[in-house]
Amino acid sequence: MTGPDAPFDAVLFLSFGGPDRPDDVRPFLENVTRGRGVPPERLDEVVEHYLHFGGVSPINRLNLDMIEALRVELDGRGRSALPIHFGNRNWHPFAGDAVSEMVANGHRRILVFPTSAWGGYSGCRQYHEDIEKALDSAPVVLRKLPQFCEEPEFRGAVADSVRTALDEFPDGPRPRLVFTAHSIPESADRAAGPAADGGRLYSRQVADASAAVAGLVGVDEFDVVWQSRSGPPQIPWLAPDICDHLRELSADGVSRVVVCPIGFISDHLEVVWDLDTEAADLAVELGMEYVRVATAGTSQRFVAMVADLIERYVDGGGDVAAMGCGDNGSICRPDCCVPVRRPVRSTGVSSPSASG
Repeated sequence: MTGPDAPFDAVLFLSFGGPDRPDDVRPFLENVTRGRGVPPERLDEVVEHYLHFGGVSPINRLNLDMIEALRVELDGRGRSALPIHFGNRNWHPFAGDAVSEMVANGHRRILVFPTSAWGGYSGCRQYHEDIEKALDSAPVVLRKLPQFCEEPEFRGAVADSVRTALDEFPDGPRPRLVFTAHSIPESADRAAGPAADGGRLYSRQVADASAAVAGLVGVDEFDVVWQSRSGPPQIPWLAPDICDHLRELSADGVSRVVVCPIGFISDHLEVVWDLDTEAADLAVELGMEYVRVATAGTSQRFVAMVADLIERYVDGGGDVAAMGCGDNGSICRPDCCVPVRRPVRSTGVSSPSASG
């Protein structure tokens, strides 16, 4: 079957990518920052962040763990014939190479699962650009699965991790629950959605998901903050920053915090550096008890959610309108989730994206 309602015969697990060894770090960062005018000295600083962890980002290994868990889940659902291939935007295995291999193996209708829950340029539209670039001359359909930030099982998986973290404080004052996600420029957030709806699709999705998770764990008061800001200081980004917020909480007498990286589905560099290193060290300086919530990506509940998404579409059915965008990299409208204009010569470097 080759018609528009034909079944899909493979899955592309599409992620951001990360270096696997010290020699990969600078080439990887050059891929991430190409065309953004980032000065070499700023790249040197970020290289040191990676070298702090041996020059290896955890993201590829964690993605492979998720893929293996997803294979087991799909096998258990009678989908063992559905192969899963791994591709990245910025490092090996590149998405284009993965698609070429899939086409060479005879696959023509491919579902794409991007590791991003969110709208916005880096979380949505740039994945469509990745898909478009990966297309081969063969008559292949690449269908990006929908964003999953509103999926009950995504929110439930995050809530499970939050409960585990809160349980580390069985006695004494209840810790403050703080949700965090990757910051983006204010201008990019305003462009991340229909103007008629006020734009700001990304920040609204993060706020809504955070409120839903807080409700699931029975917390009435919580905060939504941002992390991993980069770029020139004169350009406004989503705020407050996690470290600035910890200082404010400490000044208000808060002595315990639970920080949930709801914006990330795995423990890659922004999590292990920005939260487990910088924010954790700051909490020690402030005399705060600090617990970072585990990301949900390798939990059975999250993996089952990914399998649910695949099963909605793999047989050729499913609500295509729910995806928001079309096949083969086509976007919902030209002015949605547009990239932010960057200075020719920037003083910052975007760390790995707001996607997972």
